Amino acid sequence: MKTRIFLASIITIMGIISCNNPTADTAVEAAGDRIIRAEPLSWWVGMRTPLQLMVQGKDISSCEVEMARGTRGVRVTATHKADNADFLFIDIDIAPDAAAGEYEIIFTRGEERFVLPYRIDSRREGSAARQSFTTADMIYLLMPDRFANGDPANDATEDTREKPDRAGFFSRHGGDIQGMIDHLDYIASTGATAVWSTPLLLDDEPHGSYHGYACADYYHIDPRFGTNDLYRTFVAESHRRGLKVIMDIVTNHCGSAHWWMRDMPFEDWVHRFPQYTRTNNLFSTNMDPNASHADLEIQESGWFDRSMPDMNLDNPYLLQYFKQWAVWWIEYADLDGLRVDTYPYNEKEPMSEWCRAVREEYPDINIVGECWTGNIPQLAYWQGGTANRDGFDSHLPSIMDFPLRDAICEALSGDSLRAGRGMSRVYETLSNDFVYHDLSHMMIFTANHDTDRIGDVVRRNPDRMKLSMTLLATMRGIPQIFAGDEMMFTSKDRSQGHGGLRVDFPGGWADDKVSLFDASQRDSVQSDLFDYTQRLFEWRKTKRVIHTGRTLHFAPHGNTYAYFRYDDTDAVFVFINNSRGAKSIEWSRYTEITQSLHNGRNVLTGEAFEPSDSTRVGARQALIVEFERR
Repeated sequence: MKTRIFLASIITIMGIISCNNPTADTAVEAAGDRIIRAEPLSWWVGMRTPLQLMVQGKDISSCEVEMARGTRGVRVTATHKADNADFLFIDIDIAPDAAAGEYEIIFTRGEERFVLPYRIDSRREGSAARQSFTTADMIYLLMPDRFANGDPANDATEDTREKPDRAGFFSRHGGDIQGMIDHLDYIASTGATAVWSTPLLLDDEPHGSYHGYACADYYHIDPRFGTNDLYRTFVAESHRRGLKVIMDIVTNHCGSAHWWMRDMPFEDWVHRFPQYTRTNNLFSTNMDPNASHADLEIQESGWFDRSMPDMNLDNPYLLQYFKQWAVWWIEYADLDGLRVDTYPYNEKEPMSEWCRAVREEYPDINIVGECWTGNIPQLAYWQGGTANRDGFDSHLPSIMDFPLRDAICEALSGDSLRAGRGMSRVYETLSNDFVYHDLSHMMIFTANHDTDRIGDVVRRNPDRMKLSMTLLATMRGIPQIFAGDEMMFTSKDRSQGHGGLRVDFPGGWADDKVSLFDASQRDSVQSDLFDYTQRLFEWRKTKRVIHTGRTLHFAPHGNTYAYFRYDDTDAVFVFINNSRGAKSIEWSRYTEITQSLHNGRNVLTGEAFEPSDSTRVGARQALIVEFERR
């Protein structure tokens, strides 16, 4: 069985130098068990992010620290003691021309001297200028534990508490990184160009640990998912197939099983209350000029859950730790972007500094924050560059468009013709686009791992499922679909909440009777929906007007909705008929743009198309036509 890496001594983690590679200080001993851990695990030459090493060891703060004699280009510039004498924070300067290799950090305590080897590598060529996910991408979201079990041998490990129970709604089912690698070709076949996996880092809660959002070690993959090296392989294999990789991270809270909850560096490392205090979820306290400080304090500092201690980002050492942690994973694994969970629950000013620091290291990296609110002005507040009245700038490039998700789901869930309902709800939501700073940096979706599945929302109606895919493929923003939506997966048991909607992907386990990864095993509905999704998103890949064009929409009539995506040379016309009967297109109503259009082609059939007022679109059907503009 695998051993728990994060509990091993730093000798095991980093490979302490033996007598085969002696230090210049011949009286210096190997660290042995004097040092428990040192994080970050390694670093690189040429980074803009300052390196502050957090070292844990018995009474380590009583040590003096220096680099081994003869070291060039790397020096210790300062040490900082914590409240806990077993922690020491060490500032290390790495010159731009320093050589890559293994360096020795010398700790001295009286007559005692011991060495910590530390690896400093060369960066990949062009690493700082790496590109990220954009409106040209479609993001495929998956939950590793529910996707595919590629390595049954790691379903349980001796050093992790929760064991697998595939029948349990909130238990571990055994999916892992190898399962993700095994099905990368399938993911690419959907038309996806990026993969967002929910967290893969160690979550060692005794129950419900499968989701990964209660981190127990920020520098190691959960052994039931795989290893750090295997995660790097997953990223490399994704890139080989033209898929970008987005890492899901959590700065707001850790898990109660995190190693530092037993031995924290500072008293204020996490927020503490006389008794358990849950967050009040009042995001409005961040921008409400009338909000009380007491309410804001509970919103920022209250715990997300009893098993999720709230981190205190006002502690500068913790903030630096999280800056380095994000940068380390981007550099180590060669990531293409980040998704930040529960973004508004963080202290907003330190988190703004965190975003700015990550983007100073990688100017083009995209970071999307989960700001779960249906209130459009409050959502807009969190996007970087917004001219907020209080002067706050989050420096967060992208936000998740929950208001649009709510509108689409409400529209497609029924047949209401009442004012403000149905497709009118979508129209009215988009009419507030003037509030947002950058529409190209908004993730649009109809479902994710925390919401109802869109298959349930549309009540298993394949036509309405296609309408949802049509909207995602043609609207402004960065589309994201949840694994299985391409075949209209539905919840196993909606009464179980998250545990019921996060269903296993059939075929991801060796004993599954049906594999939906195999096209020949899908039923007619699944095949039709998959083909529809694939056709749309393969077409979207090269349709620049969808990526960067403007939107012109017309007020809905009779639960239909018409809009154009256009630029100077191209246009795409989309007509959504969400009603029970066929509808005529009011083509003569759109003359402000249609007079410039020619060479129409039906995107779904490939046939030439000349629309008019007599053109009919069937019940719960979509029409997509691409044009050239004169």
